[in-house]
Amino acid sequence: MMDHLHAGRFAHGRSPETVEQSFLSWGALMRHRDATSLEQPWLIYYADNGVRSSWSYSVFIDVSRRLATLLTQHGVRRGHRVAIASHNHPDTILAYFACWYLGACAVPLNMTEDDQRIAYILEECRPTVVLSRVDYCDRIAASGTTSPVIVMDTDTNDPSFYEAIRGCDPAPWPDADSDMRWDDCMIVYTSGTTGKPKGVVLIQQNLFVDGEMINAWHGIDASTRMMCVLPVHHVNGALVTHATPFIAGASVVLHRKFSPSKFFATIAAEQVHIVSVVPTLLAVLLEANVVEQRAAATTLRHIICGAGPLTCELAERFTSTLSTRIIHGYGLSETTCYSSFLPIDLSESDYRHWMYDYGFPSIGTDVPCNEMAIHDAHGNAVPDGDRGEIVIRGANVMRGYDNNDKANEEAFAFGWFRSGDEGFRVMGEDGRYYYFITGRLKELIIRGGVNLAPLEIDEVISRAPGVKAGICVGFEHAMFGEEVGALVIPSGPDITEEAVLAFCREHLPFHKAPKVVVFTDALPVTSTGKYQRNSVKHVFAEWKNTQFRA
Repeated sequence: MMDHLHAGRFAHGRSPETVEQSFLSWGALMRHRDATSLEQPWLIYYADNGVRSSWSYSVFIDVSRRLATLLTQHGVRRGHRVAIASHNHPDTILAYFACWYLGACAVPLNMTEDDQRIAYILEECRPTVVLSRVDYCDRIAASGTTSPVIVMDTDTNDPSFYEAIRGCDPAPWPDADSDMRWDDCMIVYTSGTTGKPKGVVLIQQNLFVDGEMINAWHGIDASTRMMCVLPVHHVNGALVTHATPFIAGASVVLHRKFSPSKFFATIAAEQVHIVSVVPTLLAVLLEANVVEQRAAATTLRHIICGAGPLTCELAERFTSTLSTRIIHGYGLSETTCYSSFLPIDLSESDYRHWMYDYGFPSIGTDVPCNEMAIHDAHGNAVPDGDRGEIVIRGANVMRGYDNNDKANEEAFAFGWFRSGDEGFRVMGEDGRYYYFITGRLKELIIRGGVNLAPLEIDEVISRAPGVKAGICVGFEHAMFGEEVGALVIPSGPDITEEAVLAFCREHLPFHKAPKVVVFTDALPVTSTGKYQRNSVKHVFAEWKNTQFRA
């Protein structure tokens, strides 16, 4: 099992030990930035009330090193774990950097999750300490954890955290030859809809390899400004728009929460070049009617989009309405974040071809730090164009699932990381494979023994007249095992179930078309925008024994 797991970190015939990395540790990078970036802006923060604050590189690094000292005073050492109960705030990024500086492992807690899950994660990871904002201290105490809690909150009237930081000297600079590439730096717990969450263990090399790749792919350098509206407890918010620009010496604008009315206005005010979002936010921006604000955001180059299902209809509507190119990509927490991107220099005709001509927007080509392929259930490559499981290997692949040999054995059974996502690939005229994702294998609807890809059906539902947003749901059915339903947010009061069903049957064969429509005010999504279809199967229970006819 361990041989297969280690093989999952090889790519292009190269072992992770031979992959070049700019720095041997995050601490060495921080020392370099402290000497070269100095008073350049690093982090700009917009609170809920719109108050703006900013940090230079030198100040942020100094406070991070002082927080590292505070952690050592509470017993944290290299290799230890620090749980972080927080939300989007500079304090959270300080905590990450302080952990990585020491060679400790940050364990972000998604505080929008239920108390049972929080308690489970704390029991599993057994942190040396918990850093917690005031808002979450009672929940951490109720979890039953025996780990001591440090209140980390610069927004409170209680000055104790500030005073504790001021009372610490900055932690000493790391030795130049201190190699922390293989040190655990982050454990992100998966947000699956069933079963217990698995801890994805990322190492410092993962941060550097994926971060340096993203910088090169998107042209991010010291003059670039990014913006973060995604939750920083997830790899997208934490790594793509914080670790990545820090590696480049760039700057980032962090928002406490996403606001459609402020999105393009802030891009214009702060001269932002690149933003990373999930598809759900694209739909919200369209609904907010922000065309005028977009016109003023002249510095915006493109939007990175991934971590959730994007339909051709939504992508085309967004790009045409808001004159903004979406650079679609793909990855998972298990691969640090991104494993593929659309090239940013595609011609307009090539861009439209790969985004709209295959029924699914392409997730692009595999990036240089990893390899991708499409395999069958036995680990064999499938013919080009055929559907199978997307598999990945490379130095950006996780060290493994924490304390879970069974999950690691399954995930790396054939020497590649098995994503659990279904997809296919097509060779482009440029000699590169372009990949497509058609849905989660575990979400596939199996109707009468035939596998149906949810995203293909989502695409049609979303285009139906009167549909603001919609997804398909496979529900239990007496005759076919599963049948297809549609969960729909209507755009107005005149929509009818019959109209949606008729549109879907016009564009899909009967076995794929939804048989029932349920209207709702919201679709079930995780905090990172992934649909939770399995959580709403029950709303179709009354149709279990209904026989549907063409």
